[in-house]
Amino acid sequence: MNARLLLALAAIALVASAAALPAEDRVQGGIALLDLGPSSAPLPRATLADKPLMTVAIDGRWVAVVGIALAAPPGTLAVAVEDCAGRREVLVTVGTKPRGEQRIKLADDRMVNPPPTDMARIEREQPRIGAALNTFRAVTDPPPTLTLPVQAPLSSGFGLRRWFNDAERRPHSGLDLAAPEGAPVAAPADGVVVETGEFYFNGNTVFIDHGNGLVTMYNHLSRIDVRPGQALRTGTVIGAVGATGRVTAAHLHWGVTLNGTSIDPELFLGAPLPRD
Repeated sequence: MNARLLLALAAIALVASAAALPAEDRVQGGIALLDLGPSSAPLPRATLADKPLMTVAIDGRWVAVVGIALAAPPGTLAVAVEDCAGRREVLVTVGTKPRGEQRIKLADDRMVNPPPTDMARIEREQPRIGAALNTFRAVTDPPPTLTLPVQAPLSSGFGLRRWFNDAERRPHSGLDLAAPEGAPVAAPADGVVVETGEFYFNGNTVFIDHGNGLVTMYNHLSRIDVRPGQALRTGTVIGAVGATGRVTAAHLHWGVTLNGTSIDPELFLGAPLPRD
């Protein structure tokens, strides 16, 4: 059997397993699904840039679920795989995707150009945020299909290029949901709270670890109802929508991180959200 036919059969197996996997979209800010061989073999170790990747058994195959960074250049990524046959590389071709842009006016210029004292605070906060987003807790369960943490219209999509007061800043790393102040925010899947706090740009924030490098983040909350180390079930209320941090109005910013990189949350929802 030739290599092309084997690849085609592997692709069919992945499509058949779609209900247990996020949607694949091999673009910046997307996800690649890699067939690493039969799950009758020992669990392979897959890494990207030395970060461990979610690898799960689906329909008799080991599948690596790879988050692709928004900042990844178009071209080829090399995923390192170690298994009983040794070490090898699996190449992933990364494409581009138009995401649109957004221009935002803020009354408080400190939220665009923080003064030195605020920059010192921001720098102190970054290790906490980075540690939370890079959490990797190995679990044997397949990845969950996430539910929306709050039922509200989408106001800003993932990956938008953004200007604040005409100054370009990083692209939008999650989804903004236009829920009213005080609306309850619920865990979209089982998990463990890994960090909470009040941060300069993010405001009141909760980070939830769902296992195997899948971490979700909830920003701008008016209150936080959970604590680090707390186990959560799907639907557990973790806080309420607010307007803390860098905002123009109350809303929930919801981020999804896989292997330490922000990816489009809609890929884990099972269906795209409606657009106006």
